[in-house]
Amino acid sequence: MRCALLSFSLVLALLSGCAFVNMPLIPPPSPLAEQVLEGDGAKKILLLDISGTISEEEKSGGLLERSSPSLVSVIRESLHKAEQDRDIAGVILRINSPGGTVTASDIIRHDINVFRQRKKIPVLACIVGTGASGGYYVATAADEITAHPTAITGSIGVILMKFNVEGLMGKIGVEEQTVKSGDKKDIMSPFRKATPEEVKLGQEIIDQLYGRFLDVIMERPKNSLSRDELRKVSDGRIYTAGQALQAKLIDRIGYLDDVITQIRTAVGDEKARVVSYYRPGNYKGSIYAGAAEKAGLAGALSGFDAISGSSFMYLWRP
Repeated sequence: MRCALLSFSLVLALLSGCAFVNMPLIPPPSPLAEQVLEGDGAKKILLLDISGTISEEEKSGGLLERSSPSLVSVIRESLHKAEQDRDIAGVILRINSPGGTVTASDIIRHDINVFRQRKKIPVLACIVGTGASGGYYVATAADEITAHPTAITGSIGVILMKFNVEGLMGKIGVEEQTVKSGDKKDIMSPFRKATPEEVKLGQEIIDQLYGRFLDVIMERPKNSLSRDELRKVSDGRIYTAGQALQAKLIDRIGYLDDVITQIRTAVGDEKARVVSYYRPGNYKGSIYAGAAEKAGLAGALSGFDAISGSSFMYLWRP
């Protein structure tokens, strides 16, 4: 009876305007929290997840959900948190990505390299499913690359995706008109066919970005390929783990458990805790939790807008 009276009084107060309750529909963002996945040693091994399409764009949320930070943002925040933690003795990059935009892939690799130089701890990469194109580009920042026996890697190269909707627009009676300062201002426009000169200009940019891809592979700690040897295996094809090992693109074939054992030995703590960072409300129950992010057509086209233009991508797009 007393509860009913209290509820009735609260309703009356709200209706009369005597009280105001501010309850946001979307809760404010929380900083990253740490979760121990396994182990009980003194030192920590951070399992850093690089899954799905690599992009600098935020992931849109639902009607009552906040958009999620981009992978670039999450990796930067995670590395900053790890750098401040004296117990972090090593990092494992768990990679399951077909790649993404050139810029996002390059930023993440750069941030990992800077972290390695400052923290001076081992950083190992483990490709668990797919580590192609930009996914492999990021892996080159690690001291060593291991791939699961069934993993796919490679796809070294650059792709520029462009739709031509001129014919479709003509069929539905829509005409596009552009006023521009120069004849190249709308280069690679989806509303018309690219001219041979525009294709040549696009190819020149692709060649430079491809050259940078080769540069980062040549710079990776355990690279043993010459530039000429690297070019022969970098024509865009994908490789199984066995083929990648033979091509000297990876260093070992093994499982994530093997990489954990390896890095525990390297840091001198056989029971080192394997930890991950997460947003409160997102639970991870094992070292493989969250490893299979959705990377379908919509994900693969992240950072690419068919109407607004084209994007240069380090992306495997079958």
